[in-house]
Amino acid sequence: MGPLGFLPASGTVTVGVVGLPLFWLTRDWPVPFYCAAAAAFILASVGLHQWGDRILGEKDSRKLVWDEVAGFLVAVIAVPFTWQTALAALLIERLFDVTKVQPARWVEDHWPGGWGVVGDDIVAGLYALMVLQGLIAVSPGLLGLPPG
Repeated sequence: MGPLGFLPASGTVTVGVVGLPLFWLTRDWPVPFYCAAAAAFILASVGLHQWGDRILGEKDSRKLVWDEVAGFLVAVIAVPFTWQTALAALLIERLFDVTKVQPARWVEDHWPGGWGVVGDDIVAGLYALMVLQGLIAVSPGLLGLPPG
């Protein structure tokens, strides 16, 4: 994702610049197809971070930000696109990623290489997905969706 890893708050910026447009572009994809594409992106992210961290000599280098997008793609699985769901997904996923709610910290610390780097973002994405689905069920209007 080019120079985005060099910006301040690179994870949040990357999700905003790359993740949100991907969410919009895939909004009409069937869920199984979306999940397959997200899984392929996750696997590519693991490989990129494994390789990139080795070359850069850093673990979870801030210059590499594919893991952030991978977590966001998980957060929006089967979430209808509105500007409100997009903003909520961005904020909630970033909150869980930054705070490293367990088992995210454990995954990051114990899974090897790129698996740990991306794995904690996947955990954050799963937590965000649960919160978003709960909000959709309880208060769809808050997210710009019609009542259930």
